Amino acid sequence: IGEPNSAAKQYEKDGADELLYIDAVASLYGRNSIASILKISSNEIFIPITASGGIRSVSDAKNLIMAGADKIAINTAGIKDPKLIKNLVETFGSQCIVISIQARKKSNEMTWEAMTEMGREKSGKDVLDWIKEVQELGVGEILLTSVDQDGTLKNPDFELVKRASHITQIP
Repeated sequence: IGEPNSAAKQYEKDGADELLYIDAVASLYGRNSIASILKISSNEIFIPITASGGIRSVSDAKNLIMAGADKIAINTAGIKDPKLIKNLVETFGSQCIVISIQARKKSNEMTWEAMTEMGREKSGKDVLDWIKEVQELGVGEILLTSVDQDGTLKNPDFELVKRASHITQIP
């Protein structure tokens, strides 16, 4: 969509109440490269920003928060090491930690698997079980994405949303 900070200003002007910056391939390439974008955006817009991508440690999260993120979202590293989620919650508080869950429907079933690496790799974790687990770990929000539906210009995966909403106590 172009230069991120210009887009952020336009989204704020158009009434967005929060922005989500995701480096979609950060885990794949072992990087965390959005801090410079956050520094500029957080000085020019005045709505909350959630940053995601390549957060593999408390230090990575701290760098993004120091760069201007209000919240951080993790997926791959949290699935690989749920203790990281607990450490992030203990360090920054629940309100700051978002778990990103990228769900892929299992063939011909009404179950979904949590995916890693921006929806490219299977984790072996059932999405609904993972939602229960991350709530117990203290996350403040869940960002639920349907790998099968999102970005296809089809409807959202209403069944996934319905089942997830029945077991969540957090946004």
